Amino acid sequence: MRSPLFDRQILRVVIGSRAYGLEEAGSDTDRRGVYLPAAADHWSLDGVPDVLRDDDREEMAWELGRFLRLALKGNPTVLEVLFTPRVTDATPLGRELLALRTAFLSKRLHATCGGYADQQFAKLQRRAQAGKSINWKHAAHCLRLLATGAKALAGDGFPVHVGPHRDLLLSVRRGERSLEEVDAVAAEWRSGLDLALRNSPLPNEPDVAAVDAFLIHARRRAADSDALP
Repeated sequence: MRSPLFDRQILRVVIGSRAYGLEEAGSDTDRRGVYLPAAADHWSLDGVPDVLRDDDREEMAWELGRFLRLALKGNPTVLEVLFTPRVTDATPLGRELLALRTAFLSKRLHATCGGYADQQFAKLQRRAQAGKSINWKHAAHCLRLLATGAKALAGDGFPVHVGPHRDLLLSVRRGERSLEEVDAVAAEWRSGLDLALRNSPLPNEPDVAAVDAFLIHARRRAADSDALP
């Protein structure tokens, strides 16, 4: 059963291939969002879930506090929600959240984007050495993350659309490139990520104070009225 808390979303977006510019015939539409529970639900003994899921609709939503904490850590999946060009619905409070999005960007992105990609490419290598099949879609995702991280560290926001990398990433996703070719691209883009860190205009840490102030503001709005702010 679909949770009624989905109706408390302050922000709804589309991410995935349709936001990345990598959609093909039959691509799913991945919907993500952020919800703000009513104060009574949030304060009750039962509490509210950190994450809502509706697999039938390919939809997921984070509780606002959980979402903000993950974004402050530089979680790429969460940051995509704030920077995707495909915003389908935003309440006034949701628009305030979008206006705050650069407060989450910091040099931490080097570790979150680069570290994750390094781990996943190492797993791909181990699978190949063991004679197991390779998830080429995941390989393309890791390459995209390296490119996005480098752009973000250079001060270009957190670009979700792959732009000029579309053809390359699609060929990787389709399994049209060898693992050696993918590794070469990964090494080049990893170097670009490292260079972007050295020259990055981003602060060392995100603006925790601004984000905390927004969360308190949102909680007060929820306490003042049951209507969705």
